[in-house]
Amino acid sequence: MAVGATATKLHLSSAAAAARRPSLLHLAAVAVLCSVSYLLGIWHHGGFSAGPAAAGGGVSSSVSIATAVSCATPALTTASSSPPAGPLDFAAHHTAEGTEAEAALRHRSYEACPAKYSEYTPCEDVERSLRFPRDRLVYRERHCPADGERLRCLVPAPKGYRNPFPWPASRDVAWFANVPHKELSVEKAVQNWIRVDGDRFRFPGGGTMFPRGAGAYIDDIGKLIPLHDGSIRTALDTGCGVASWGAYLLSRNILAMSFAPRDSHEAQVQFALERGVPAMIGVLASNRLTYPARSFDMAHCSRCLIPWQLYDGLYLIEVDRILRPGGYWILSGPPINWKKHWKGWDRTKEDLDAEQKAIESVAKSLCWKKIKEEGDIAIWQKPTNHIHCKAIHKVIKSPPFCSNQNPDAAWYDKMEACITPLPEVSDLKEVAGGALKKWPERLTAVPPRIASGSIEGVTEEMFVEDTELWKKRVGHYKSVIAQLGQKGRYRNLLDMNAKFGGFAAALVNDPLWVMNMVPTVGNSTTLGVIYERGLIGSYQDWYIFVLQTWLFRGRRLYIRQYMS
Repeated sequence: MAVGATATKLHLSSAAAAARRPSLLHLAAVAVLCSVSYLLGIWHHGGFSAGPAAAGGGVSSSVSIATAVSCATPALTTASSSPPAGPLDFAAHHTAEGTEAEAALRHRSYEACPAKYSEYTPCEDVERSLRFPRDRLVYRERHCPADGERLRCLVPAPKGYRNPFPWPASRDVAWFANVPHKELSVEKAVQNWIRVDGDRFRFPGGGTMFPRGAGAYIDDIGKLIPLHDGSIRTALDTGCGVASWGAYLLSRNILAMSFAPRDSHEAQVQFALERGVPAMIGVLASNRLTYPARSFDMAHCSRCLIPWQLYDGLYLIEVDRILRPGGYWILSGPPINWKKHWKGWDRTKEDLDAEQKAIESVAKSLCWKKIKEEGDIAIWQKPTNHIHCKAIHKVIKSPPFCSNQNPDAAWYDKMEACITPLPEVSDLKEVAGGALKKWPERLTAVPPRIASGSIEGVTEEMFVEDTELWKKRVGHYKSVIAQLGQKGRYRNLLDMNAKFGGFAAALVNDPLWVMNMVPTVGNSTTLGVIYERGLIGSYQDWYIFVLQTWLFRGRRLYIRQYMS
């Protein structure tokens, strides 16, 4: 190209060119200079290959240059006279330090932890919890190990561990060796929670307040509120036991997040996970639950033993924070229907009557409407906006509305005895924060938090593009990971940086569920978007896990996706 340009500029005559023909010596000198220049270029950009392949002459030095830096293959582009779509990015995306750190991690190995740690949960360690106050069950909250206490070994599976039964069989049966605890099967024998059958557990679907089974109990609830039209998709079960309520909701296209503390029944949540049901260790004590405001369409307590009427109604106020406008709270068990059950509950009629009146008073102060109390079930509904509620609280000021508070902050944030205000509306019939589509349309519809522009820097176009991108990514994953494409091979997956929940949305037709984790680093606000899509998840701070390696039980799948 340079030779051609020179020729057009000089316009040498043919006679002059003939007079100045290069000699053989000149040609040899030019060849030597070109070769030296070429070799210097190779040395400058990557050096010469000294590997076995190069020594054997099978690979040229240019191959060593191409593989010296490991980068994702860029998309091929063609030359065009049109201007670029955006500014060029000249920033370095790979560093020598990062390459060395990755290489060190690849070669690091860990020993297995002793067998006694097979059920170890770092921030829920029973021995560590005893250092904290018993008041309001603070000792059962998350208390993570200090630097000197962290394990640096692989947590082993229990002896004899076997791959769980595939869904939906796993709803009703699990291997005993996977959760080797008989205590619940003895203590809850008459309540039909769980029983031991040889080398496995069986889950009949019973519960303290649903002796006819979780399915019949849910049908009773469905007679009082709309469980079948897609308007209720996400649910929260407080004090879940072995999560039979959440397990039987799945067949109704309702996805429940179940939680229970790590207490004397320390394996409750593990039973739920072995069954293939979403669950987390958790407790209502002093910290907010790890979900953003307006997350759940329905919350549930079936004899969960939470003192809803105490501490100025603090726990019911927290349920109000995480319920969507128009969401439902369901209570069964003490004190509901106490006139029938007070003798069996070994409590006085006066005590139970006072407790119910106190709960009713807290619910009324939150502007909830009692929908129905029928048999052992009572249901309240949160208002769709706070226009009337704010007018009432100009006179009745307890509890007050919260001020200068981030309603979505829920990572070691303390609960407050104040009402989380709903977004402002201009009309009594308007749903605060925006109305949601019914399931399954809400999965792909633009979530109200994005449509309203309340998430800075996120547009509707970005959400749509992300949804389509994850469809392609998951399709690619299935093409290269055969097990992911096998129906029933995996039941629960963990997305460690879920953003909008696109990964989970792309897998929604598979018989599995995804726990969408949104890291607290960077003060991300997208977990509310995930719930508005009808998916579930939690906040998490992965810092403590950076230095710890975990051995995942049962069926293992690890997909590493680099994202800018």
